[in-house]
Amino acid sequence: MAILLHLDSSPLETSISRELTKEFAKTWKESHPDGRVIVRDLAATDSKPLNAAWIVANFTPAGSRSTEQNELLALSEELITELEQADEYVLGVAMHNFSIPGTLKLWIDQIARSGRTFSYGSGGPKGLLTGKKATVVVATGGVYERGTPTGGFDFVEPYLRAVLGFMGVTDVTFVTASGAAKLMSGTVDRATFLQPTLERVRAAAA
Repeated sequence: MAILLHLDSSPLETSISRELTKEFAKTWKESHPDGRVIVRDLAATDSKPLNAAWIVANFTPAGSRSTEQNELLALSEELITELEQADEYVLGVAMHNFSIPGTLKLWIDQIARSGRTFSYGSGGPKGLLTGKKATVVVATGGVYERGTPTGGFDFVEPYLRAVLGFMGVTDVTFVTASGAAKLMSGTVDRATFLQPTLERVRAAAA
């Protein structure tokens, strides 16, 4: 049975990234009627910044951890299990200040763990989440494609490609809805703005 991890990091229920990832999950389910969708809403996940106790717990061998240390790592283990179970991921990302939102960074800090999602050996680092496919759906207020005046301001795609690839996820597709600021100015309506991106999202999910 195919499994999709549907993850969104926007705190707004009406956000563009949420609408697009929901459409991806809907299309994916139509193509995989026997499949299962795991929904992870990062805005509703109580993920806190890493502290010294968490780091010590992480580097303590599993068999030697105290009850308190296992509790500190419980959310991390839950999030990593979702990644391990799923065959495919769709990540919704609203660009914040040219990069990813804080909720998504907290998730990455919880899942990027030596011995769980990557390892180090004589040949260097090795990603452990192999054989997975990811689609990253990004919504940006401005336009940051190459060749534009702000083309060098997009740190979402290079960062996520690096992080996902480090953990073994190298089959990554980005679908971006650029220029959402036009919706606030009223120069275009939401349906018209979203239509071309929805088509690309459906193609990626099919």
